[in-house]
Amino acid sequence: MWLNTEQRKINMTNYKELGLVNSKELFQKAIKGGYAIPAFNFNNLEQLQAIIGACVETKSPVILQVSSGARKYANQTLLRYLAQGAVEYAKELGYAIPIVLHLDHGDTFELCKSCIEFGFSSVMIDGSHYPYDKNVELTRQVVEYAHKYNVTVEGELGVLAGIEDEVSSAVTHYTKPAEVEDFVKKTGVDSLAISIGTSHGANKFKPEQCTRSADGVLIPPPLRFDILEEVEKRIPGFPIVLHGASSVPADLVKIINSNGGKLKDAVGIPEDQLRKAAASAVCKVNIDSDGRLAMTAAIRKTMADNPAEFDPRKYLGPARDALKVLYKHKVTNVLGSAGKA
Repeated sequence: MWLNTEQRKINMTNYKELGLVNSKELFQKAIKGGYAIPAFNFNNLEQLQAIIGACVETKSPVILQVSSGARKYANQTLLRYLAQGAVEYAKELGYAIPIVLHLDHGDTFELCKSCIEFGFSSVMIDGSHYPYDKNVELTRQVVEYAHKYNVTVEGELGVLAGIEDEVSSAVTHYTKPAEVEDFVKKTGVDSLAISIGTSHGANKFKPEQCTRSADGVLIPPPLRFDILEEVEKRIPGFPIVLHGASSVPADLVKIINSNGGKLKDAVGIPEDQLRKAAASAVCKVNIDSDGRLAMTAAIRKTMADNPAEFDPRKYLGPARDALKVLYKHKVTNVLGSAGKA
């Protein structure tokens, strides 16, 4: 049965009913503490189990990220109850960590509004592909609606290259520091994603953009910390977000390729650079591709070692376990959020 607008308002779920929190207080603590909150994308149960398990064991706050594509894949109603289940699962595991449910790369006001109605505690409106004034107008529209329900909003200035889910761009457009103060003031956003050289997907850079080590390993160009520092000067203490921050571990790529995969020239952001960023005003770091690689590597190896296997639990279980190991490493050794819940 289709619901009209009035019925949808009546059935609206506030994120507090699900036991979720928004990102505002978490970000302020992260900036003061010199660490970043992990923002892990998920599409299914195994990914969610791994994220919550890793963050409870390390006592880290976490942002559960859902892209527009993931929302379509998992179903918006199921996602609401999965998020509520994640809160209860954390308690069952022994520690009630703060959990945010965040829309990643929302591209329309309608999508952001719908997510807020279904219990999201944070949304991103990505108007970075529009002219500056249109980006400001769209972002402000989302902020004005979201703040009525105490939902936090992330905006974006600058464009990341690469392809991941439904987000793609052929080239990088670095954030212009001269625009950030005006953008934040006019839109009222709670955090700002900037472009300083990170990129979406597992193939973040073309080989010609990289140098090669003596053993042939691709070394990507360094992040533009000069841009980050200038942004910090212009909006001191304001929460900054890095997208496209997967490191694309070479060992995972090797496992995938040695078991039938074809990932050519896959290269990511060095973890030492992410550690440096997390110690600054960067208080949210998005990681998606690394999780996909960890799961795919485990699944390919399991299927190669046991070609007669057909029980999904027998290959999704190891994939979940591998993902949990990866995320515990990210939280503890890269982002510094362990023990901050």
